[in-house]
Amino acid sequence: MPKRILQVVVVSDKQDKTVVVSVERQVMHPVYKKFVKKSKKFAAHDENNQYKVGDRVSIEECRPISKNKSWTVISSDNA
Repeated sequence: MPKRILQVVVVSDKQDKTVVVSVERQVMHPVYKKFVKKSKKFAAHDENNQYKVGDRVSIEECRPISKNKSWTVISSDNA
């Protein structure tokens, strides 16, 4: 099964070797038929602590690294 890859924004870089990223998506409201933004936060592994708050990065699914961390940062989309 292929690994999922998402384009996300870094919202926190306070932890060591970890960044918290936010994934936004748009879903249609079932009653009002209007698109609503939904977001979810993930912890992603950042080996060199090189990504800062506000960076757009790509993350890839990986094996569980810790209790909450099963994503790895693979590249920056700013380049």
